Amino acid sequence: MQIQQISVFVENKPGRLADITETLAQEQVNIRAVSVADTSDFGILRLIVDKPQEAVRTLREAGHTVSLTNVIAVCMEDTPGSFAKIMRVLADHGVTVEYMYAFNCRAGGRASVILKVSDAENSVAFLKKAQIEILEPETVYDM
Repeated sequence: MQIQQISVFVENKPGRLADITETLAQEQVNIRAVSVADTSDFGILRLIVDKPQEAVRTLREAGHTVSLTNVIAVCMEDTPGSFAKIMRVLADHGVTVEYMYAFNCRAGGRASVILKVSDAENSVAFLKKAQIEILEPETVYDM
C-alpha cells in the first residue's frame, strides 16, 4: 500500500530542474506528483513517477544523488473536514506527519495527498479502519 517516492538532491542553480525532468522525459518516465523543499543552496525534489525503479536508475546514471522513500497516498472527498479527519486519525494514534503534498486524483470531486509519516505501515491500517481511501501503488503510477 505504500508508494515509492523519488527524492533528488538539487543544487539551487538555473537549469537543474530542467536537467532532471528532461532526463526522465527521455526515458519516457511520467511524473505523477512533484514537490520541492529548498534552502538557499540546495533543494530536495520529491517525485512520484509511473516507473520509480527506472527513474532512479536513469537519474543515478546521469550523476544525480537519488533515494527512494515509501509514502502513503490518500484520496478523499474534496469537502471541508475531509483532510481534517485524516489528520485527526493520525494524531490520535501518535503518528507524526513529516511532510505532505497534494496531487491530482483524476476523479471528480476528489482530492489526493501524499503523506510521509513516522509509521507508514501502521498508519495505513489506522486510516483504513477509519474508512479513509488509501491508493494502491499501481493506481497512482497509472494516473
